[in-house]
Formats: sequence, C-alpha cells, structure tokens
Amino acid sequence: MYSTMFSLIGHFHPVFVHLPIGILLLAAVLQFIEKRKPGSNLEQAITISLLIGMISAVISCITGYFLSRSDDYDEQLVSQHQWMGIGVAVVAIILYFLRKRNRAPRWHGPLMLVLIVLVSITGHIGGSLTHGSDYLTRPFADLGNGPDTAARVAIANVQEAAAYKDVIQPLLQTKCYSCHNKNKQKGGLRMDEQALLLKGGKNGVALLPGKAAESELMKRLLLPRENEDHMPPKEKPQLTESEIALIHWWIASGASFDKKVKELEQPAAVKPALLALQNTTTEKKALPEIPAEPVSRADDSALKRIRELGVVILPVSQNSNYLSANFITAVNARGKDLQLLLPVKKQLVWLKLSNPAINDSALATIAQCNNITRLQLDHTAITDAGLQQLKSLKQLQYLNLVGTKITAAGLLQLKGLDQLQSIYCYQSAIKKEDLAALQQAFPKAKIDPGGYEVPILATDTTEVKQAVQP
Repeated sequence: MYSTMFSLIGHFHPVFVHLPIGILLLAAVLQFIEKRKPGSNLEQAITISLLIGMISAVISCITGYFLSRSDDYDEQLVSQHQWMGIGVAVVAIILYFLRKRNRAPRWHGPLMLVLIVLVSITGHIGGSLTHGSDYLTRPFADLGNGPDTAARVAIANVQEAAAYKDVIQPLLQTKCYSCHNKNKQKGGLRMDEQALLLKGGKNGVALLPGKAAESELMKRLLLPRENEDHMPPKEKPQLTESEIALIHWWIASGASFDKKVKELEQPAAVKPALLALQNTTTEKKALPEIPAEPVSRADDSALKRIRELGVVILPVSQNSNYLSANFITAVNARGKDLQLLLPVKKQLVWLKLSNPAINDSALATIAQCNNITRLQLDHTAITDAGLQQLKSLKQLQYLNLVGTKITAAGLLQLKGLDQLQSIYCYQSAIKKEDLAALQQAFPKAKIDPGGYEVPILATDTTEVKQAVQP
C-alpha cells in the first residue's frame, strides 16, 4: 500500500516541476527590471514570485524523490538531478527570506544568477532523464530534411545488410530507446544493448527468439494504442505496420544479432518491407481517402479477437474510428479467419493480406466490407474466379495484385469500380499486351505492370536477382 502511495506521489513530479522553472525565472526578470529602472515598485511582485517558486521547488524535490525510487532511471543521473533540484530549492528559500526581511541586498544579484544557472542545469538533466541525453541536440541532426521527407541511412543492398544492426536496431533506436536506455529504463528494461535486450525487465524476458507471437515485445506492440501497456506510449511516435512486420520477422527468424538479411528465411510477405529499406528517403504521401461521414467506434471485444490472431489492426489516423488491418504478422491465418473482420466492417478501410494461405473463399468475406479503399492481395492464392466477388467494393482506390495468378480478363471484371486510382499487377498473369485494354477500362487508374530494368550487381543474391527480373 505504501509503495503504491509513494508511486502516486512521484507521478505528480512532472506536474509541479515546471512551475518553479517558470516562476523563478520570472522573479529573475523582474529583479533585472528593478535594477535597471529604480523606483519601478516591483519589490512585492518579486517577493511573491520567489515565495511561489520556493514552495513549488520544495514540492518538486519531494515528488521527484518518490519518483526516483521506481528504479526506472540511471542512478548517477538521478543523483545529479536530485542535488541540483535541492540546490534550486535552497537558493530560492535564501533569496525569499533575504527579500522578505530586506537583508543583504548586495547578494540578491549574485544569488539570482546562481539560481538561474542551477535551474538551467537541473532542467537539462531532467530532460536527459526523460528524453535521452541527446534530446537537446537531436533536432540539429534533422536539419536539411524538408517537411515532406523522412530521412534515414541508405542501405545499398538490403540482402547484404546486417539484420539487427542495419534493419532492426534503427527502428528500436527511433521508437524505443527514449524510454529504454542507459538513463531511463521503463519497466526495468534496456534495449540499447544486445545482452540487456535479451535479459528483459521487471515483467520478464522481452523477446523469445523464434517465438514472435509469444514474445512480450510483440504483444505490447500489438495492444490497442489506448491500452496503458501498449508500446510505444500513445503520445509518442508509433511504429508503422512495415516496421512491426520487420521486428516480427526478425524475432521469428531467431533474433540473431550477427546474421545478414540474406541468411534469414524471408517469407514473401516481408520482402516488400525489406526492399523498401533500400530507398534513401521515404516520401510522406497523403493518406488514401477515407469515407467523409463519421463512423462509430469498433467493438473492443471484436478487435481483441482479431489481434489474438496476430493481426495488426490500428486506426488509420489519430482521432479516427476507421481502421487498418494488416495480416502480415498473422502467419497462421487462413481464409476462414477473415470472418473475424465482419463485426468491424463499417470501420475497416485498409486491408493488407499478403498471405499465400488466402484464396478465393476469403474474397467473399472481403466483399462484405464495403468501405475498403485500400486492398493488398499480393502473394495470395486468389484467381480470376474469386476476384469478380469484389465488384461490391465501390470505394476501392488502391488494389495490389502483385505475385498472384490474376489475368487481364479477371481484372476486367472490376470495370465498374470507377474510384480505382492505383493497380499493381507485376509478377501476375497479366501480360504487357493487355495493358492498353486495362487502361481503357480504368481511365483514372495508374496501372503498374512492373518489368523495370534494374541493374544486377555481381554481389546481389539469387533472391534479389529474381525479384528484379522483368
């Protein structure tokens, strides 16, 4: 009970800690004005500011002490922050009583200067504890990157890249390290070192090599965003579907820290995410259209059943009830499992299957989800016979048929879908001579048949060479 009470008190630290920073700096500004303009009658305002700053600094020290007992932070950095904070409180108390009793006015200026320095150092260390030691300099690393691009280190040949160091670690670094690093270990977990990542935290082992679905790390990533155990916390940048799929693939492949990508088994569903890493920049594109009319929130129990299958189902954007479902991590999913989507069919607008076990029987279920605008059926076992069932998807704008047996005749069955804007059909049974007829049938759509001429390097693996063949 006492532990819970102390923890509760500690969690008020972020509420109080900003007050002394602002109030004491205000007192410093008022004292500077008083010094420059004698007779400005700011004595009472300065004294009141020091009183409020002093009290809030003392409260911040008390709540900060209880927060430090959570063991989630680096002890040395916490100690520095703690003593600097105590220093702020002590100097504020001295200044207040000197002012109150009109004593030693010659010391007011130097003490106020000391107070400003202490507040600055304490705030910087506190920021390092919360956001990482590089939080102040991190924005400079992004200079030169425009608002429409998200920069990352280029991977010249993803197959030759180190699976952990080049693919997985950058994801953890940008989305996880801020809470799980040397300075801060939320839940007692550090993720910035291999041995500590494998060791886990207060809740046990974070990942089980070869068992992605059973790993606590994956379970936390797949929890609903509003769940307090969801990681990353809902107020922080989230992992994308592709990023989650890559982490799932790495763990399922044995969570190796020294193997290259080419040495790990690569299901067809994860290959696009890997190949996408070879781009030096990723353009931020506008989200595909979602229905203009609002929709009610999906049933939580229905969402839970879908997630238990391993499906990543998330809102398409912040404050939206429309949903995106990604089956790329649901390795055991079959066509019959798509029935779980029916209770949320009104909310479902994006659906990514990319699973060889999905066949024509699944398309009958998909056809009932009338609000779908984005549908990825790449590398599935669908045929022309099943594709015709999708004529009911009048809102469909994006269709991915890569790596399927679909022919031009099958695709022409969807001629009435006049909202289609993008159709991807390379490595399918659609031939080049069919493209003119398809473009006439879908005048608004960009039809991508693949067949690009990509230079093949001597260092490329067999898989890469096969992937770029026309």
